[in-house]
Amino acid sequence: MSMFAVKTTASQEQTVADMIMNREESEIHAVLAPDSLTSYVMVEADNVAVIERVLEEVPHARSIVPGESTISEVEHFLSPKPDVEGIAEGDIVELIAGPFKGEKAQVQRIDEGKDQVTVELYEATVPIPVTVRGDQIRVLDSEER
Repeated sequence: MSMFAVKTTASQEQTVADMIMNREESEIHAVLAPDSLTSYVMVEADNVAVIERVLEEVPHARSIVPGESTISEVEHFLSPKPDVEGIAEGDIVELIAGPFKGEKAQVQRIDEGKDQVTVELYEATVPIPVTVRGDQIRVLDSEER
């Protein structure tokens, strides 16, 4: 089995992936539409002919990229990237969710195992450490830059 790349209309990757999987072709084994790969969907199938046949009836699917890929070439799309990746202690962040939404804070500690960040709010009269999930903050200024 090989992986084939299918070119799609921008922002329609998930729609195309769902339509391909809903066709229930026995020769198509998996469809991958990672967020970091725009305008492409990866399809695992026995051969390219079955994909060509399915794509005739799928809107927003443009073409098949010539050539095959192996599972090792797309393996990095299969493991999720931690939300705290790219955040360092001392960074200035904005909270984008939760009770402190809109507040600015400084990163004090990072727990990669739990995907959590402990921050200290700027506007607080008493510095209280607040622990939030990594997806609830946005980096405004990094000390590494």
